Amino acid sequence: MSELQEIQRRVAAAIMHPLTRQETMPHRRKDGTSNNSEAEALIKPNDRLTSFERLEIYNRQYWFRLYSCFEEDFPGLMAVIGRKKFDALMRTYLTDFPSRSFTLRNLGSQLENWLLTHREYVEPRAELALDMVRIEWAHIEAFDSADDPLIDADDLAEIHDGSILRLQPYLRVLKLHYSVDDLIIDIRSESGSSDSSSNNASIARKRKRARHVAEMEPEEIYLAVHRHENSVFYKRLSREDYLLLSALMAGEPIGMAIDTALAGSAMPEAEHAAFLQAAFQAWSSLGWFTRYERQEEVL
Repeated sequence: MSELQEIQRRVAAAIMHPLTRQETMPHRRKDGTSNNSEAEALIKPNDRLTSFERLEIYNRQYWFRLYSCFEEDFPGLMAVIGRKKFDALMRTYLTDFPSRSFTLRNLGSQLENWLLTHREYVEPRAELALDMVRIEWAHIEAFDSADDPLIDADDLAEIHDGSILRLQPYLRVLKLHYSVDDLIIDIRSESGSSDSSSNNASIARKRKRARHVAEMEPEEIYLAVHRHENSVFYKRLSREDYLLLSALMAGEPIGMAIDTALAGSAMPEAEHAAFLQAAFQAWSSLGWFTRYERQEEVL
């Protein structure tokens, strides 16, 4: 390792180390390293700030940037559990899963799994909070993921039961318990203002909406999160829609995916053909199908 690389490593380690509860740089890290000594070795003081104070500026700005991005990604979660709990959750989660990517869009990639073993941060509204995290992360992925070329008419005409349809990488399907799609639309459309009293009123309205949804009886809600013309949309699905799309995403051939979707369905058999025709037409018009791969038919 070159001298420059070693300096870069040490500066990064200092900057990326978590802040104290008072949002200051700790004088000693968890591994025992003294930030005072590191600062003096890496940065010269000036007539206004010590070496430690100069390094602390970068440490604080790095973490404030993470906090800001996390808050922008999960405003619905904040509305569900409240500011105080959200701040505690955010700091603990980002300490357990610090940024390891060149892009901050991945900050929340482990949040759902982390919450499954840290439910104390979202009780007593754990199920609602988990639903909100699922839709907010799906929103991020739907907005940022790739957009593959659409399936062409010739390929579409050759599809049979053994064909494997591919769906757009940005498409996500969710099974939820609460109407968080309506809730997050309300929360994201809440404009607020730079005036503190208006901001407080905006926060109060968001919390009131979240309480209203939390008081509803849980139900099975199926949702597609997708992108169209650089905007993200939520589309309610039937149980059969959800199972069919999930099976196709898992790589099942069309025939098997249809069997999976209709197994145990309350839909009368006489309606199956019309359902399938309407579903495939709708999804094709939305541009969800890309390419497919053929499998040899089993004789």
